[in-house]
Amino acid sequence: MIGGHEWGFFTGGFMWILWIVLIALLIWFAKDFFAGTPSQEKSKTALDILNERYARGEIEQQEFEQKRSELDL
Repeated sequence: MIGGHEWGFFTGGFMWILWIVLIALLIWFAKDFFAGTPSQEKSKTALDILNERYARGEIEQQEFEQKRSELDL
């Protein structure tokens, strides 16, 4: 105990490791926050999904029009 200071874990190279980890976590959280995750995207409505299925050719025009009229109710 030289000079009355004994910091234990927070001495020497371990303090640098602590700072590097803290900065890395800060960058990771900021990147995740500002990047916009897929969960933040607008939810698709039933009509959007129906339009996509028709555009991909998964359903015929008759079925598309029937389901669209059911959704308009």
